[in-house]
This record gives sequence, C-alpha cells and structure tokens, in this order.
Amino acid sequence: MSFSIATWNINSVRLRLPLVEQFLQDFAPDVLCLQETKCPDDLFPHKAFHKLGYDHVAISGQKGYHGVATISRRPLSEVDRIGFCGVGDCRHLSAVVTAGGKRLRVHNFYVPAGGDEPDPEINPKFKHKLGFLEEMKAILADMGDGCSSVLVGDLNIAPLETDVWSHKQLLSVVSHTPVETEGLEVVRQIGGWSDLIRHHIPPEEKIFTWWSYRARDWDVSDRGRRLDHIWGSPDLEGDLSAVSILREARGWDRPSDHVPVIASFNLE
Repeated sequence: MSFSIATWNINSVRLRLPLVEQFLQDFAPDVLCLQETKCPDDLFPHKAFHKLGYDHVAISGQKGYHGVATISRRPLSEVDRIGFCGVGDCRHLSAVVTAGGKRLRVHNFYVPAGGDEPDPEINPKFKHKLGFLEEMKAILADMGDGCSSVLVGDLNIAPLETDVWSHKQLLSVVSHTPVETEGLEVVRQIGGWSDLIRHHIPPEEKIFTWWSYRARDWDVSDRGRRLDHIWGSPDLEGDLSAVSILREARGWDRPSDHVPVIASFNLE
C-alpha cells in the first residue's frame, strides 16, 4: 500500500488555511506535519481539517509564535510533546501512526532559526539553537519500542553545499555555518537517522525548500536553501518510493516562504 507524509512550515495556519486546504485536496498526503502554526490550541481550525477527511489532529501551539501540528487521515496514538532548553516553546510533537502493518513514530520539529549573528557569545538566539541541537541527540530512530521512525520539519539548517544557492557566500550566514551543519550531522548520526530526501535525490543535485520574502523575484534569483527535512529509520529506505518538493507553492497567493515536501512509501 502507498503511504505519504508531508512537512510544511506554514507560517501561520489560520492566515494560510486556504492554502493548506487546497494542498490537502490536490495532494492528499496521509499525514501532514505543519510548523510555525502560530496558533494557540483553543483556536486551532480543527473543523476545516475534519471536513477534508483528516479526523485526527495533534497540536502543540502558542499564541503568535512557533507551534507544530500533525494532521492525519489515520488514527494517531501515543502523542507526546518534548520541551527543549527549558524555555516553554512549542517546537516538538510526536505521534504513532500505523500504515501497512508498520507502526511509525512521527516526530514533527521546528528548530529555532537562530537570529542573524552566528556567535552564541553575543546572540542568545543562536546559543538557544545550538543548545536545541544538543538536546536533539536524545531523539533516536530506534527507541527500542518496535516502531519505525520518521523525523520531519523545519530544522532551519541547510547541511550540504548543494542545499544552498551559494556555499561560499553563506558560510558565515546562520543556517549554513559549519557549527550548525556539523552539529546537525552529529544529531543525525548519533540518532541513527537516514536523510531520506538525499537518499532519493542525489547529493550532487541542488534542492531548495525555502526562499526569502526579501527577494524581489524569488523564482528568477533562486537564492534558496533546503531548511525542511525528512529523516527516517534506515529500514524505511527500501520502502521510499518518491520525494516531491512543491516549488510552485512559493508562488501561490500570500504564500509561506517554505514549500511542502512529500515523501511516499510502499508499505505492505
């Protein structure tokens, strides 16, 4: 059977609800993980998703900032929320979904952006980001619970040279500095995760999932970064059938600066 999971930093779920609804109607992933929902739990638009057949919704939100939501056609169980760095931000949500006889634990992450200055001594936002990465090392692909695992979300780091429009020019720019890219790779290796996007799309190929609002013509300049990721436990590599990055979504009316990424699996 086919199973698909999508990740999308929506930059306000209520503001961009029509875009999410259209995306679900057109692409119908089994699970959609949203980040930066910017919505307290009591105002989350559950009814809109129920009308589209997404009856199972797990949320962790706060007013005006951050927030993650996992929306599913299939039942969600064992919902958990981990707080990172002791600051009370809503940046993580996990839940278990069953597909093709497999139990999949889906981690939905929104890693701090880190501000503008890549120096933890003078920039507390960057210090927070590095601390968050340190604590992410505890999230393992194999937690010994019999589940396969998927980790998706806006990790706010473009790790490879081909994940940015210019490796040389962005080496000192937050999201592509060596301390971040190397730190994210340590998280991935310690956790036993496979970068499923790069498992499917060769590392030599440039791919982006984010284009700044500051660009006058984002499509022509194409100064993007791959900030959105889909990782999985290694046993899912053989089940992965497709990865789609919806570049066209950046040109939709009142878009997010991120676009949806979809991973599809053949699960029997």
